[in-house]
Amino acid sequence: MRTAVGVSLGSGEHNFDFEADFLGKRLKVFRLGTDASMTKTVQLLRRWERTADAIGIGLGKERYALPSRRYDEKDVARLTGVVRRVPVTTGTRLADILQEWAVRHVQNALGSYFTNSNVLFFSGMSNLKLAQTMLEYTQNVSFADPLLQLGIPKLLTSLDALRLYTAGAHHVLDWTLPGVMASDPMKEWTRFLLRKAIHGATIVVAPVHDLDDFDREDLAGKTVVTSTVSDERLARLGDKGVAMVVDGSPLLFGHVIAPSLLDAMIIAATGTKPAGLQEDDYLEILTRLEAEPRILYPNGFKRVNRFAFVIHPLSQEYFKKVKPIELLSQVSPPVFMDTLEKAMAYMPPFVYSRVTGIRSPTGVEAEGWLISVGGTPREIMSHDPEFTYRRLLDAAKIAKQLGAQIMGLGAFTKVVGDAGLTVTRRAPLPITTGNSYSASGALWAARDALLRLRLLPAPKPGKKIAMKAMVVGATGAIGSVCARLLAMAAREVYMVSPETAKLLSLKESILKDTPDARLFLSSRADKDIAEMDMIVTATSGAGKKILDIMKVKPGCVITDVARPLDLPPSEVAKRPDVLVVESGEIQLPGDVKMKNIGLPENVAYACLAETIVLALEGKFESFTVGRDIEWEKVREIYRLGLKHGMKLAAISGVNGPFSDADIDRVRELALAARARAAASREAEKAATAGGAGGAAKGARPGPARPARPAKRRPTPSARPPKARAGVARRG
Repeated sequence: MRTAVGVSLGSGEHNFDFEADFLGKRLKVFRLGTDASMTKTVQLLRRWERTADAIGIGLGKERYALPSRRYDEKDVARLTGVVRRVPVTTGTRLADILQEWAVRHVQNALGSYFTNSNVLFFSGMSNLKLAQTMLEYTQNVSFADPLLQLGIPKLLTSLDALRLYTAGAHHVLDWTLPGVMASDPMKEWTRFLLRKAIHGATIVVAPVHDLDDFDREDLAGKTVVTSTVSDERLARLGDKGVAMVVDGSPLLFGHVIAPSLLDAMIIAATGTKPAGLQEDDYLEILTRLEAEPRILYPNGFKRVNRFAFVIHPLSQEYFKKVKPIELLSQVSPPVFMDTLEKAMAYMPPFVYSRVTGIRSPTGVEAEGWLISVGGTPREIMSHDPEFTYRRLLDAAKIAKQLGAQIMGLGAFTKVVGDAGLTVTRRAPLPITTGNSYSASGALWAARDALLRLRLLPAPKPGKKIAMKAMVVGATGAIGSVCARLLAMAAREVYMVSPETAKLLSLKESILKDTPDARLFLSSRADKDIAEMDMIVTATSGAGKKILDIMKVKPGCVITDVARPLDLPPSEVAKRPDVLVVESGEIQLPGDVKMKNIGLPENVAYACLAETIVLALEGKFESFTVGRDIEWEKVREIYRLGLKHGMKLAAISGVNGPFSDADIDRVRELALAARARAAASREAEKAATAGGAGGAAKGARPGPARPARPAKRRPTPSARPPKARAGVARRG
């Protein structure tokens, strides 16, 4: 039987030993901790040199306060020099392989887990290979070497900076006084700055022992990339709120085997010297062992994905919510607000709000940031598209630095120029406009409103709703999808747009998918508006009057998808018998915390909800961009929304959510208005019939009054002489 021994500078409370068949040999394995005692470590090495076939030395804790790197190298040389009779290894090469494999395994298994993450390395010098791997997924990487080695309040933020520091660090360490670094004030200063760095990170790469000095306030929600995490260590990390642990050390024979010990086991079993082991040997051995990196959840499964969303003020009124501006707007002439509006359009993007508390029923969570650009719709549309592109790309850079994995465009930022295509090509992270979910949400809200009004016959299963529906702005990005959806659900669909050729093309496309659709085209909304049961407005009119609400049928449901709204509050107030819905807002799952965006708590615009759904799903790709929305993506985002707990929010109008009493009131007013209209038509019909009958009986003496049909102009040959004479006189 062969013997492999691992002597670790780590804690002795995790010691173990076992016998096992390993790589075709019977092996006796010992793990021995010395609690950071160099004297005890040397004694154990000399004792086991006489009986072991291979020895692995685990440095355990990297003691930065000494300072660490140079002294650790001396310690390694001293310890490895103690053993002369049998092979000795620190397992450095194997540790690099296992750690890199662990990171790549997580990225593949969990799908873009490290993408744009904020990663803090306690020591980049000790994890150079791992840092190179992490930089393939994110540029948000920082190294605490200057802080932990020298007490310098500076983090390195690039691999070039780390290499430059590494090249010159030993010169500084030669004249740095170890006593100063080990003093209590310096230790407290270093710990304070390191805690601050940890708070800004989502991923922490550190030896597991070095996390003992930090508590729940520091580590809650973090992912720790480390090595050799025992059950006891995992429990402690769980108590500190750590969300996930990535451990490159494999679990073999019921124990977590450190790279140094595993390397010693390989050397003992194969009889190969450490220098003789090649990369292919490690590949073959790890494959034979069927080892796999460990993904551990000390507090149960938890994953938090990150997003960003661009917003902007919809009018000057939004500026007045800021206290100083609110006061100035009351005492300043109107030109002040106009000047302010123009100036705000040139402001760089800034973080308006952090968003937290979004939790899917699947257990995945999402957090993000609302990033504001300062231009109102009027200012955005008054500049060339490149003006807005630059600000959106600046916002994307901010989003990436924050750690966002996808960014959504809101309101007018998604209709400028080519509707997100240019931004998608140039942005450093995926982009979506949210139009797929906006289209889905709009029809979701409209259907719910129709059912609650109960003015139409209940639809039979598998049959279309007996209604006439109109889409104003049907050739637009959202409008075209709304028309497709309505063609599948409504008996008749009227599509309105000034773009005649696009309307014809859209009709052809819809009929290919829905051959039984009854479609009607028009360039004017007022042509058939009085007959509609539902109207969807999806224009980019920027405040222009799109339709005359006074001509709308009582009880009609109008879903206003446009931002700014096609129907301002002053117009809506004219028709209390019409239900005007401000598109389909979405209720988010969880207890959402963010600043006010003009909606009730836990409610978001559908375009924002699409960004959140994609984040929850881990679908970090440019999903909806350009002016053409794919029907398949509308269905997909609707399905994913249901999967992650999205619900239609309380139907909201210009004055907030509609209660059941509000909808009942609209129904009553609509029924009364329809009854009055019916009575008026009957009275007019009766009056018309009565007038015609009296003239026929000649009940009234005197010249007969001309009948109504005589209003049509007769041909000249049939015109009476007096009429011709009258015309001549007027001429």
